[in-house]
Amino acid sequence: MDEYHSSDTNALGFCLLPSELIQSILFSLALPEILRMKLVNKFLSYLISDQDFIRQCNLRSRSATWLFVYKKRWRRDAILHGFSDQSNRWFKICIEDLIKQVVFYPDEDIYLLTASGNIFLFASNSQKAIIAVNLVSKAVKKIPPCPLGPRGTSSWRRSGMKLVPESSDSGHFRFLFVELVGNSPVVFEYNSETGKWQCREAREGKGNFAGNDCMFLNAHNAPQESLVVAIGSEYIPPLILRPRFGNREQQASWVNVNDRRHVYGDGHVMIMRSRDQRRAKVLCSIEVWGISLRSGNWEYVSNVPSEIMEQIGKPYGVMIGCLEARNGRIRVVLMSNYEGSWDIIWLTYHQQSGVWNWVLLPDCKMKGANLAGITFSSGLSLT
Repeated sequence: MDEYHSSDTNALGFCLLPSELIQSILFSLALPEILRMKLVNKFLSYLISDQDFIRQCNLRSRSATWLFVYKKRWRRDAILHGFSDQSNRWFKICIEDLIKQVVFYPDEDIYLLTASGNIFLFASNSQKAIIAVNLVSKAVKKIPPCPLGPRGTSSWRRSGMKLVPESSDSGHFRFLFVELVGNSPVVFEYNSETGKWQCREAREGKGNFAGNDCMFLNAHNAPQESLVVAIGSEYIPPLILRPRFGNREQQASWVNVNDRRHVYGDGHVMIMRSRDQRRAKVLCSIEVWGISLRSGNWEYVSNVPSEIMEQIGKPYGVMIGCLEARNGRIRVVLMSNYEGSWDIIWLTYHQQSGVWNWVLLPDCKMKGANLAGITFSSGLSLT
């Protein structure tokens, strides 16, 4: 009882502070912390629900980039771990009660596909369905099957799909993915406002994709040649690109294919080279390449400096990653497992300055848990 009494007293004392000071303190918190503060009492709920506060908070939160890791302990819990580049700790978000609204949890095999804004997409392997979850409004819905029919989690490729939220207060979104149908890449798009799918076949040709509105979806990834679909305006048919590597990559990298891993996303590819060390591998170099809109081939962008590689070059048994390129920054996350212990590496490359940053992450405490998805996200808001 003393603990609860102390907590109530602290909350009351906090609310007696001037409103301007309370708002200043709230603005220094991460979005999940602000949402929890909203539950403390009616006064804080009223303050956080004020439209002027929401506008200022959303402006601040849009500049943050989040990394979300979904882990699951079989028949125990379903936890999203979120870390922002503007915070210094992980936030835990239990999604079990939300998922239960549409699937029979925990017997379901659920996987985190992607996220953007407040929208998170999960795939149910047994039901072969996609589940859309809004973490702020708590709205949960099952997306109708796409024209290709029900799909299991193994059918989805991160570099071949994109989630695009509409305005922050609408709660609507577009989900796009590309798939080969009869050897031709087709773009499938779901609009949550209409609740319908539409499809467009990509065509060969050249187009001007300058600007930030262009999306690149990988239809097929291969060391020699990739098949990428460039999507611009809805009035322009999606175009097919077939980027290949130049002589530099061929001479330096094709010696031993088993020593390389590739991670694709947003018109870029990350090449990780490793060396054998006993029963494990150790990262020794990381390069990033991007699609040249002039030649249509892969063009070298940058490599991680040696001083960073010396710190992140740890032994690993299994490694996965994801990559996003947005607003002049390329973000890469690598998640590896070595003898049951998980390790996460987050790197950011600023294209204008040519500087790499290593975002230090505290322990996510993944040991003993199953990884069920990892993704970047941005644009979280209070509405």
